[in-house]
Amino acid sequence: MKPRNMMNYRQIIRSVADVFFPRICPVCHSVLNSNERYVCIGCIDDIPVTHLHREPFNQVEQLLAGKVRIHRASSLFYYTKTCAYAAILHDIKYRNAPLFAKWITMKLSRELLDEGFFDGIDVIVPIPLHESKFAKRGYNQSEYIAKGISEITGIIAKTAIVADVPHSTQTHKHRHERWENTKDIFSVKNPDDIAGKHVLIVDDVITTGATITSAALEIERCGAAKISVLSLALAQL
Repeated sequence: MKPRNMMNYRQIIRSVADVFFPRICPVCHSVLNSNERYVCIGCIDDIPVTHLHREPFNQVEQLLAGKVRIHRASSLFYYTKTCAYAAILHDIKYRNAPLFAKWITMKLSRELLDEGFFDGIDVIVPIPLHESKFAKRGYNQSEYIAKGISEITGIIAKTAIVADVPHSTQTHKHRHERWENTKDIFSVKNPDDIAGKHVLIVDDVITTGATITSAALEIERCGAAKISVLSLALAQL
């Protein structure tokens, strides 16, 4: 347990910092108070959560159907390019805020934990970045999403797959181009981490399911017993 005076000291430092360098909610642009982290309470309460884990053959499962065998799949919240909540993903991905990814994943995943979504899963595998993109960004946001899930579930997160091919951004590509852009780009570097296990693949955003499918096929080929999928966001095209 941290000493009380240490906690008070940190609260004072944060309060002073908030006066001179106010933290802003990326969604509504209001100033965050000392008790708010990353997003204001109002915006986090109104975030468009999907509850897809409650639906049989849900929207994510439909995207992956017929391409790879998936045990269960879900996403935590919906977004579109023009909605205010897209700013969360932009901050996580491009504004050096990997801990934001961990924090919001922990916050939104507790419902899934309570309702059994993570039951039986042995290992969490984040979608990797190619080393060239990792060097440019300095972190992989999907690893921090995996860390958030690991934090609340106790399930170990492993870097079991690597991106062998530096595929270009998916943002402006059409559906067919997304599939072509992600074919055969991953390989398993630690087969023992997944062989015979129930693997949860995690990523920041699912749009067409092309990236997840490419990774899942390789993980399946290397002996995973079951594969499930979870993303922070689900794009509404």
